[in-house]
Amino acid sequence: MPRRNKKSAAGRGRTNDSNSEDESFDNVSVYSHVSEVASSEATDELANERFEEKFEKALEQATEKSAQTRVQALQAICELLMHRYMPDFVEDRKMTLMDFVEKSIRRGKGQEQVWGARLAPLLVLQMGGDEGISKAMNQFLLNTVQDKSVGFDARAKCCTAVGLLSFLGCEDVGELVHLMQGFEAIFAGSYLRGDDKTPVSVTAEAGTFHAEALNAWGLLLTLIPSGDFVSLMTTGQNMFPSIKKFLGLLQSTHLDVRMAAGETIALILESGRAHEEDFLEDDIAELSEAVKQLATDSHKYRAKRDRKAQRATFRDVLRYLEEDISPEISIRFGTESLTLDSWSIHHQYSAMCTVMGPGMTSQLQENEFIRDIFQLGPRPTNTGINGNAKVKPSKLERHLVNAAAFKARSITRGKNRDKRSAVVT
Repeated sequence: MPRRNKKSAAGRGRTNDSNSEDESFDNVSVYSHVSEVASSEATDELANERFEEKFEKALEQATEKSAQTRVQALQAICELLMHRYMPDFVEDRKMTLMDFVEKSIRRGKGQEQVWGARLAPLLVLQMGGDEGISKAMNQFLLNTVQDKSVGFDARAKCCTAVGLLSFLGCEDVGELVHLMQGFEAIFAGSYLRGDDKTPVSVTAEAGTFHAEALNAWGLLLTLIPSGDFVSLMTTGQNMFPSIKKFLGLLQSTHLDVRMAAGETIALILESGRAHEEDFLEDDIAELSEAVKQLATDSHKYRAKRDRKAQRATFRDVLRYLEEDISPEISIRFGTESLTLDSWSIHHQYSAMCTVMGPGMTSQLQENEFIRDIFQLGPRPTNTGINGNAKVKPSKLERHLVNAAAFKARSITRGKNRDKRSAVVT
């Protein structure tokens, strides 16, 4: 009898266990369905709340007396804005954020200035290219760029910020030309001397600064109408540097300067050829020879990684010089793709990546202003299982859904374990 009862009880125990597993599988199927079809409103709200909490905490820390704490706060704010498109939230705090940028640039030192400069374009990209904000921040950023008492790293980041803010918020050709002349005054430090020798006083940090100024010059060039550019380049008014100056930059001892100069030469020719087919035709042979040497460079005194990057860049430049063929790259994000099929759009995309870093993919999907820059059209609607467009849930959203499913399974199994214990006892 005891054995029979025990067996019967065990049988009942297995039956309850089976039911509990069925219930848990039901829960799994329900939550899996939710995560696969679309991220629920509750999950979105929870994810937004977590981002906003982190943002508010960083805003509080940005006012601390400790410089290290402020730097960490600025870094946290930048990383949040890189990965999350939150224009309404940023709009409500734009004056506070602008104040942080200004104080970090004017009063801060070293890394605080660096992260303040990185925050400036992120703020404008979140707010849809507000021209007033761009001009306001450009004023103190330009002062820092020209301040020789500031470190090269901070000046380089401020230079990048000025280029991006001007690209995002300036449409006046005269103003763009004036800014480009300011950038030239910086990278002119890497021009060849009168004896056609490279300047020996340019350190690695200064070289990076010159390269950033050169990249910013090229970015603004993409906004100048081709006809205006050709006129300014060939009238002899010295509004823009001659192609010989850029040719000399290819001899720089610093990789960043050489590569920036090569890409800028391609941008110059692309813009000029759009207006005149034979633009700078007399200089092509000399340019091709210099570029070919860099495309096949095998000097052992240069790092292997540097040689590889240089050869890849200058092979593309050489092909454009000789065959008028631009490199074509397709960027996939979600169900969409962006094709970089010209030097100008490639340069613009690279500039955006400098700001957004690893968050560029999500920004291409969500940020309406960035989508407008690259002519991607309105964002696809997440119509779920019955529609054509479907946005894949983010890693955080999938984690939250899985965590909810795990909690539900644990509760269900816990209840059934309690029942089994009572039966066996």
